[in-house]
Amino acid sequence: MPLPKIPSKPATILLAKDYPKATGRVTPALAAVADIAPEPAPAPKKAATVKAVPAAKKPAVAKTPAGGKSKAVAAVLKAAPAVLQAAADAAEAKGKPSPRGKVTPIVAEAPHPAKHKSNEVALKSSTSRNADQTGTTKMFVLDTNVLMHDPSSLFRFEEHDVYLPMMTLEELDNHKKGMTEVARNARQVSRTLDALVSNTDDDAIENGIPLSKLGNKDAKGRLYFQTRLQTAELPVGLPSGKADNQILSVVRSLEAEQAGRAIVLVSKDINMRIKARALGLPAEDYFNDHVLEDTDLLYSGIVQLPDDFWNKHGKDLESWQENKNGQSATFYRVTGPFVPSMLVNQFVFLEPKNGEAPFYGQVKQINGKTAVLQTLRDFSHNKNNVWGVTARNREQNFALNLLMNPECDFVTLLGQAGTGKTLLALAAGLAQVLETKLYNEIIVTRVTVPVGEDIGFLPGTEEEKMSPWMGAFDDNLEVLNKSDSDGGEWGRAATQDLIRSRIKIKSLNFMRGRTFVNKFLIIDEAQNLTPKQVKTLVTRAGPGTKIICLGNIAQIDTPYLTEGSSGLTYVVDRFKGWSHSGHVTLARGERSRLADHASEVL
Repeated sequence: MPLPKIPSKPATILLAKDYPKATGRVTPALAAVADIAPEPAPAPKKAATVKAVPAAKKPAVAKTPAGGKSKAVAAVLKAAPAVLQAAADAAEAKGKPSPRGKVTPIVAEAPHPAKHKSNEVALKSSTSRNADQTGTTKMFVLDTNVLMHDPSSLFRFEEHDVYLPMMTLEELDNHKKGMTEVARNARQVSRTLDALVSNTDDDAIENGIPLSKLGNKDAKGRLYFQTRLQTAELPVGLPSGKADNQILSVVRSLEAEQAGRAIVLVSKDINMRIKARALGLPAEDYFNDHVLEDTDLLYSGIVQLPDDFWNKHGKDLESWQENKNGQSATFYRVTGPFVPSMLVNQFVFLEPKNGEAPFYGQVKQINGKTAVLQTLRDFSHNKNNVWGVTARNREQNFALNLLMNPECDFVTLLGQAGTGKTLLALAAGLAQVLETKLYNEIIVTRVTVPVGEDIGFLPGTEEEKMSPWMGAFDDNLEVLNKSDSDGGEWGRAATQDLIRSRIKIKSLNFMRGRTFVNKFLIIDEAQNLTPKQVKTLVTRAGPGTKIICLGNIAQIDTPYLTEGSSGLTYVVDRFKGWSHSGHVTLARGERSRLADHASEVL
């Protein structure tokens, strides 16, 4: 007898105990699983082959070299599985067992979930996804930490409604005192709610206040407050006096009141969401503040050209030379299908494998399918060194082209530890402050978020308090000073004093209201900044000021900040494509072989 053909789409996933036993003939169970016609049994042929057909899955047509009988059985299996199941039930009711005993129907195990789910599936609850599929509006119950994290979160839910429990308002009131960012956000939310509630009667509060009342046209839903006591029974082990449990009680009572409506709890508290899901309540994280769901998609500032770039884009090629900022540069005007995927100030490179010279350029203009590319200055050569520093790899060369370009007002550098972000920024700042006199002084600031336990208050002035946080700059200054060996010890000491006089260390807390004119501003560890703090810093720039943001989004120490919601990710995504800004992601570590190996294996 020929071997049965393995089906391309198996109907079920079997447990190990349900696999058919190996016998000399094709059993009914194997016939149902392998999708072939069973051999005729010597005993009376009544419903023996039908019992093993799973009712939940529709078998496919058998493709075996059997005779007409197998084709007929396969046709019946394809046409009417429900009829076959009814016949099986009838045969069982009459008490006519099969010749090999009663055949137990095969119960399939639930299919395994896919390993790679989309971000939307991971972020949204099943209730929310079902509402999206049916097109119905949802009601989001907001936890207090969402409002304190993003004061404008009330207007970020599009056409859906927002519900505020009374306990959320109580917690807002408890956190409004103080000068912290959380207290400021709580006060801002209170002012927004006051503006929404003003000039409304009691019926309007009961029926919902339009969120577009203050001019937010994207918010098409309504705002509801908890106007009466809503209690729902929670498990006995949950204390009713706790604020989180009272909010969960409100969510459950809303589900009971508005049956069929998607009620979703939104909270930044992980334990709160776990507790809600354990009680069977839909809960989600607030992810509207995420710039990107997957940081692998973050703009890198660099793109590799395809190998046939010049063949496809060199038909109407134009080239010319210009003298900009004291340097001669070559420009190319290219036209082709790859151009629309480029961005202004993006770096492009082509390194042929046939031994030809590599091409490194920067996109200067884009007009439809036509782009203007500019060749770069080679900072890897010693004659173009910046304060004694030369680029050690391709990405560092791109970064120095941005840092030394006076037309580029805003530069962001991302990279892991040891890629040279701080050293390159400091060397470029010293060269343009002390040599070319393009800027008056260097201002350095960073977020004072400790990695471990805080050591307490620090003595001294603002600069003395900030100096322990600026150890990275002291280390890099030491490296930059060692490169000058002509002046001896006295010369190095004088140079160091001169450099110190041109570098000011400022605290982030006193930045609001300031304006920097002709300054070279370096913001270190910018991944610990919120988008609002980054906006506060970048808007301090006056005429002739250049701002450099440095950071590594894999080392975030601020609570409630993730790689997707960091202020550094925010500015990289928002500034891409602007003609006076640039971004480079540094890939290779150049600190030491020990540091490189540690970053890989630890």
